[in-house]
Amino acid sequence: MQLDASPWRRYIALGDSFTEGLSDPDPDRPGEFRGWADRLAEHVAAAAPRADVEYANLAIRGRLLPQVLAEQVPVALDAQPDLVSLVAGGNDLLRPGSDPDELAAQLEGAVVRFRQAGADVLLATGVDPRQTPILRRTRGKVAVFNANVWSVAARTGAAVLDQWGAAWIQDWRMWDSDRIHLAAEGHRRTALAAAAALGLPGADGEDWRTPLPPQPPRALRATLAEEAAWVRGFVAPWIGRRLRGRSSGDGRAPKRPVPLALPRG
Repeated sequence: MQLDASPWRRYIALGDSFTEGLSDPDPDRPGEFRGWADRLAEHVAAAAPRADVEYANLAIRGRLLPQVLAEQVPVALDAQPDLVSLVAGGNDLLRPGSDPDELAAQLEGAVVRFRQAGADVLLATGVDPRQTPILRRTRGKVAVFNANVWSVAARTGAAVLDQWGAAWIQDWRMWDSDRIHLAAEGHRRTALAAAAALGLPGADGEDWRTPLPPQPPRALRATLAEEAAWVRGFVAPWIGRRLRGRSSGDGRAPKRPVPLALPRG
């Protein structure tokens, strides 16, 4: 008889567009996204083939950390999860004047609440933005925030998905053309990395750490054209929304607002 290798029966994902799953289209739901958290939930369910595993995803694109804490954390606590992923703060770090130490202190308060309620918590470091023009200016703040994430995890017993140290994630083929959201392969690998961080069986033996084959070098003219298109298509609209005080998630509801049972593994 196969024993269940996962202790979790109710997983709730909190956060912003990263956890909502942007740029990973769901083949079973046209117009919707899958993402690493949905994929992680499937790994959790597969590790508990004899049990019902419930999953909710409260993440909404564009959310700042204080919004996640105010809107999503109370809902998640009321649902009494035994596993929570709480990944937020990236949108805050992009904003001038943001304080990574203060953001980490706010994050820790939520982690403590979940741990006191008996839930295990998965956190994540931010991706190293060194290869991205404009975004690499935030590298120092991201590094400080990441150092705090590891300290929070050490104090609270949370697990950490280490994106900063993931060499494969620096490959542009893992990303959508906006350079902010992972493509399907990036989400697949992230879910396996998260499963490994949680100690789920089988994740360490998967291929998610293996780099893709090298790409041929790009011509300088093509590179410059891509940079200009990125600024026009993604950076300028983002700045425009900030100036108008708007968010890409305005008016949106969570894609999976209540815990529902997943198919058994």
